[in-house]
Amino acid sequence: MTSPLDPVVESVHARAYRIPTPAPEADGTLEWDSTTIVVVHIRAGGVTGLGWTYCDAACVPLITGTLAPVVCGRPVLDVPAAWSAMRRCIRNLGRPGLASCALSAVDIALWDAAARVAGLPVARLLGRVHAEVALYGSGGFTSQSVPQLQAQLDTWVHRQQIPRVKIKIGECWGGEPERDLTRIRISRAVVGTGVELYVDANGGYTIGQARRVARHLEAADVRWFEEPVSSDDLAGLAELRGATTVDIAAGEYGYDLSYFARMLGSVDCLQIDVTRCGGYTEWRRVAALAAAANRDVSAHCAPNLSAHVALATPNFRHLEWFADHDRIESAFFDGALDPAGGQVVPDPAVAGHGLTLKPDIDRFATA
Repeated sequence: MTSPLDPVVESVHARAYRIPTPAPEADGTLEWDSTTIVVVHIRAGGVTGLGWTYCDAACVPLITGTLAPVVCGRPVLDVPAAWSAMRRCIRNLGRPGLASCALSAVDIALWDAAARVAGLPVARLLGRVHAEVALYGSGGFTSQSVPQLQAQLDTWVHRQQIPRVKIKIGECWGGEPERDLTRIRISRAVVGTGVELYVDANGGYTIGQARRVARHLEAADVRWFEEPVSSDDLAGLAELRGATTVDIAAGEYGYDLSYFARMLGSVDCLQIDVTRCGGYTEWRRVAALAAAANRDVSAHCAPNLSAHVALATPNFRHLEWFADHDRIESAFFDGALDPAGGQVVPDPAVAGHGLTLKPDIDRFATA
């Protein structure tokens, strides 16, 4: 039996929104002109929990038709139990991909609802260990002109005082290495020597290309080489890790615990995307797995959702303040955090993760 002190999940609602980018964007292996966000609202005990994932609109029927019936009627404070039930119900759908993104959005909304019912920030409910979360500015798309790249870097470093920045390289599947190296040199000149510079090839290089590029990265004091080769090439990542002093990072396409377990020996820092991996519940298991292997974890994208679980992760390094997601979250969610200064501190007096969806986003709703 339940009581007003043990409220149950009453309803689960999901909707997708497709938000155009200011201009066409690209990294080393993909081009896009919009970002789709699938938003979940969960009602329980007089509060509304909010979660989302950056994924295809096909997540909506998965959430409302498959996951919602499993979650509704369960005590909202028993989030791990609800997560386990959802995981079991998607067994025949396959865990990686859309199903895991849908699971992530619902799990995040459940934790937010549970924290609001308890009158606590999500970080306190999970068990806070840090006072603040370090972050890095992320963008530097290969589609940007040199002046556009310089302006973005200048904003991050000199206006917002962010001491860590990342740009995209590996253009055209590694087909423009000289342009990549030019953009690295330009970036170092803009940010100066006191700022950490990172690069992300999005799996665009071959092993040989990545090894040669890594020598130039060392010369430019680049500290982070993300997905130099495909993240599926664990042997290649491990080989590069042994061949360079630059930290090798990957993991953003991890959808379950076993994926991250396989990757641990191939990277210096494990990236986790809270909107893909299975939400806060699976994030905590992945972070513990990484800690057992003496690895840090870093949050991939979705910065405002990642901040609270980052505060509760002992082996946390930094949060990716991705330009596209920052644009969406700051425009369409009340309570969005400000990255100025290079760290964020969610308000400890606000229950849940402190975010609410603005009605302005409705004009971007998909059919």
